[in-house]
Amino acid sequence: MSRTAATLARHELLGLAARVSDATDSGLVGIDGTVVAETTNTVSIERGGRTWQVPKAGATFAFDLPGDVAGSPDAGKPERVAVDGERLIARPARRTERRGESTWR
Repeated sequence: MSRTAATLARHELLGLAARVSDATDSGLVGIDGTVVAETTNTVSIERGGRTWQVPKAGATFAFDLPGDVAGSPDAGKPERVAVDGERLIARPARRTERRGESTWR
């Protein structure tokens, strides 16, 4: 399954560019960088040698998906996808292995 806006919550997040676009803690809004780690309840975002551990609950993340479709007019352009952190709460390995009907589809 390819990584698209519809399936992003079921894929690996490590290495993606991310930004906290909304959060119940206003001090977290605007944090951006690269996802370097993920636990059941947090996403770690690094930029410029600093790492922030952002709780998934109460946050909305905007991830940049690389433009993978060769030959399309938007090839190479990243697509920004917003994901509610509540949809990401799970052990990363469990979240990505789900098949069939699930809340992450």
